[in-house]
Amino acid sequence: MEIKQQLRLSQQLVMTPQLQQAIRLLQLSRLELIDEIRQELDGNPMLADEDIDPRAKKGATEESRQPGEAPDGHDTPVGMVERIDASDIAKRDEDKRVQDIDWEQFLENRASQQPGTGTRNGFEELPPIDQNLTRRETLVEHLRQQLQISDFTPAETRFAELVLGNLDDNGFLDLGGVESENAVRTDDFTLEEFAEEAGLNPEDAPEVLRLMQEWDPIGTCSRNLRECLHVQAVAAGFDELELAIIDHHLPNLERHNYAAIARDLKASLDDVYEAIKEIQKLESRPARNFYDTDDKSIGITPDVFVVKEGDNYVVTDNDRGLQRLYINEALTKQLLRNPQAKEFVGEKLRSAQWLIRAIEQRRKTIVRVTECIVEKQRDFLERGVAYLKPMILRDVAETVGMHESTISRVTTNKYVNTPQGLFELKYFFNSSIRRVTEDDISSESVKQAIRKIVDLEDKAAPFSDQQIVEMLVDRDGIQIARRTVAKYREMLGILASGRRRKVF
Repeated sequence: MEIKQQLRLSQQLVMTPQLQQAIRLLQLSRLELIDEIRQELDGNPMLADEDIDPRAKKGATEESRQPGEAPDGHDTPVGMVERIDASDIAKRDEDKRVQDIDWEQFLENRASQQPGTGTRNGFEELPPIDQNLTRRETLVEHLRQQLQISDFTPAETRFAELVLGNLDDNGFLDLGGVESENAVRTDDFTLEEFAEEAGLNPEDAPEVLRLMQEWDPIGTCSRNLRECLHVQAVAAGFDELELAIIDHHLPNLERHNYAAIARDLKASLDDVYEAIKEIQKLESRPARNFYDTDDKSIGITPDVFVVKEGDNYVVTDNDRGLQRLYINEALTKQLLRNPQAKEFVGEKLRSAQWLIRAIEQRRKTIVRVTECIVEKQRDFLERGVAYLKPMILRDVAETVGMHESTISRVTTNKYVNTPQGLFELKYFFNSSIRRVTEDDISSESVKQAIRKIVDLEDKAAPFSDQQIVEMLVDRDGIQIARRTVAKYREMLGILASGRRRKVF
């Protein structure tokens, strides 16, 4: 053994901080990017979301503009960054006059420009918008209000709080165990354990729970569907036959096996039908109107637009609500006059340049990938989902000259507004299904074909999966296995034929 030195050449892939930042920004959604920009504005004084020096902006724009490019092109911020470099600023003539901002005069001018209170169109000034905002009430908040006006004892109130803290999304009491750190699931909880933790007599726990189940919405805090329906049925004054069906024949009710119910309860089929009609009026999900997140109120802002102009489709990015970043040149000039601040300014300037370029590169990449998708999916844009072509990440990656992982980042949580509606970019990537004739068809088109068949079927005699397979072959030339139909049907939220049958 000996110690010696060797000279060796090797190639190694090293991700620079700039590249890491560009990759991270690329996979952010629009809302995440806006939040990232706000954080960078707070942490980097060299950044500004508006140009401080309009003359510098104009000069930078003219220099960075490509031949034939519009004055308001998207490359303006990047061109400005190219013009403003820490080394260039440091070499500028120190004798050049620097215009300092008179903040006192600035604030006075701002105060004098504020609109008067007055009235608008004869109406009093409306309150600030933050005082008009509201949100939907959650189920727990709704139940807690009823708890506050109840006559529960302190121990019963603590027990009720434990119950409210263990409600699931449907409004049922979830007594299931939890998974510990070592992936071992604990035993299920019991009402007695809740009572002991709250200091309540375990014998009183069922009665307190029964009182809570009678709160609005009635049936909430039930431990299962049977108990939920039973509480509602008792409150509504249902007869013995209807209660018996709920307590003992929910599986037969789900399978529409009404003959077995009539035979076991020794009742006529007509009486069973009438009882089931009343049972179907009950609420199976007490929390239906009390979701923590209101899906109907969530708006999606597209990242790009696809607009038809003549015979062509044009892709434009959506920069509304997205702050454009610039270098705060006025502040930079002032700080560079201090020799002790030059190192700090240089570091912050480089960071600002990297961020602006990364954001601009992200925008260009999204537009470029969308243009490729539009080119390959022109039939979809013209005629709808039924004409969506099969496409995988590799198809776009090879066309635009990028890696598949980059395409995956670009299309995740990015949305495009097309003449056919609003879609996530990832929506256009789907596997192919072989047809008997013509070209292959996308899996999404097959799903829509299955949905169309189900929508048009006779609800009294719904099609089985095998019948759907045969209809796909006869009508559309699509040849797939029965288990594939079953998988697509489940993905679409369509029940099996036995559970889709409408008896009444």
